[in-house]
Amino acid sequence: QVQLVESGGGLVQPGGSLRLSCAASGSIYSINVMAWFRQAPGKERELVATVTSGGSRWYAESVKGRFTISRDNGKNTLSLQMNNLKSEDTAVYYCNAAASWGRGTRVTVSS
Repeated sequence: QVQLVESGGGLVQPGGSLRLSCAASGSIYSINVMAWFRQAPGKERELVATVTSGGSRWYAESVKGRFTISRDNGKNTLSLQMNNLKSEDTAVYYCNAAASWGRGTRVTVSS
């Protein structure tokens, strides 16, 4: 089972940008769907974006047009570029692949 480690979270002002990365311990080539989830304080974990091995992408309506998910099979990484961040994007962001989860990286959007 692949191990996942997220990075790139932090504190950013509204309107700012962050890029999250997820490093896998092994090859992700054969993993069809990879995803980013997030869990805001007091809320359930929600699906943010997915990308398939064929390059198809899906986004939650709340992040569409602001977030971009991508994967690099050569480097075994999953990324999430987040632009025009809003306070409601504050959450712990988790990488998911083949039933494996990372421990998360915290994103705080605040002035």
